[in-house]
Amino acid sequence: MKRISIVVVASFILLSSMAAQQAPRREARLVPLTPLTKDFEVVFGDPDIAGEPFVMRIRELPGTVIPPHSHLVDEHITVLEGTFFFAVSDKFDRSLLKELKAGGYAFAPKGSTMFGASPEGAVVQVHGVGPFHSHWRDGFKTLDHPDPQQTFKYRKGDTVMTSRGMGTVRQGYASGAVIQYEIERPDGMLFMADEAKIRRK
Repeated sequence: MKRISIVVVASFILLSSMAAQQAPRREARLVPLTPLTKDFEVVFGDPDIAGEPFVMRIRELPGTVIPPHSHLVDEHITVLEGTFFFAVSDKFDRSLLKELKAGGYAFAPKGSTMFGASPEGAVVQVHGVGPFHSHWRDGFKTLDHPDPQQTFKYRKGDTVMTSRGMGTVRQGYASGAVIQYEIERPDGMLFMADEAKIRRK
């Protein structure tokens, strides 16, 4: 019995050593918070790989409404900059949104339905273990989908008036009752606006 135990232990140590040699080496890193120039950036790991820890930062433009969606993995959210409103509920009700200022944290268990909003913009940091994909409860379309006129009133390049001033439509997003446009002002500012609250110039 002792000989078998020694062989088993020795084999386990050898296999563990081989796995450690084959696994990619993780290196220390420091990633300061800098202005995001794109929608998101991955600062650690790979959110697409199953079992891989990841950290990503997401830019929420002013006016953003995040429609109901879920993930197959737990989601940890920390607000790094600005103010973010968040709720975990099967019912899409903006009155359920809770305010999280910079430093605030939220947790959404895998499979739960969540939604959010950022009236004045925010940067949120999400971490978890991949694969991290969004499943939109009411589907998801953009102006790049076929026949966008069936869903969207405006097109890319349209000049529109909003409560934040005049701007040009860059993209549109629709999921259920949420229809929004990404708009760029002449000064370069980007923001989101609900379709019902904008009009043609």
